[in-house]
Amino acid sequence: MSVLEDVLKSVSHRPWALPEEQWLFYQEWNRAIFLHFEVPYDVLRALVPEDLEIDDLDGKYYVSIVPFTMENIRPRNLPAVSFISDFDEINVRTYVKMEGKPGVYFLNIEVGKSLSAFVSRTVSGLPYEKSEMKRTTDTYMSLNEKKRFFLRAKYEIGNIVQTKTSLDRWLTERYCLYVYVDEELYRYEIHHKEWEVHTISFETLEFDYRIGELHLTEDHVISQHYSPGVVVASWDKEKINL
Repeated sequence: MSVLEDVLKSVSHRPWALPEEQWLFYQEWNRAIFLHFEVPYDVLRALVPEDLEIDDLDGKYYVSIVPFTMENIRPRNLPAVSFISDFDEINVRTYVKMEGKPGVYFLNIEVGKSLSAFVSRTVSGLPYEKSEMKRTTDTYMSLNEKKRFFLRAKYEIGNIVQTKTSLDRWLTERYCLYVYVDEELYRYEIHHKEWEVHTISFETLEFDYRIGELHLTEDHVISQHYSPGVVVASWDKEKINL
């Protein structure tokens, strides 16, 4: 049994059934750092298209910055090409729902390779853009001079989290994402095993992300985790009729 076949058989944690169609893309989201923030509803509402309902947990609203490394992304039945398929990425996401399916909506996506940004943007419609990025075994650095975004982190990975809180699960276990392409709303279904998360501590953590009235800095982090990553299947985008 392949790794992905094993992933596709693990479905008990999903909130709804797998799509009936065949998956379209294989990808690995590796060595992920999760930085979470509680933010005011009005600030988010101005950044999220009106057709999408902003999701909440107990009346609170959240945004996350997720630096990670994408690896081995490839279409079904084709090999990965490392100079396109492997790249560092930082996304800024919030949490939305549509037709009873909670998912994520990306407020910003940066990657460390120009060609990967172009290909990913063209294929998916997601707002990929190039930033200067460098990663080592315990550091992550990014600079987007155009938007004046930056992130500098030196970290140490801790123990596995044996018992996740309801907020941990709510923030990480999302099995679709939403995107507008040419003013039409689409949903991408995804699947992976439940995230394995670890504690993480920072020797250095400095960043600044300003998107509209949303301003995220290291002083605002309410929760943080690390994960070795997940193997992911994704399906073709599905148009949502509004």
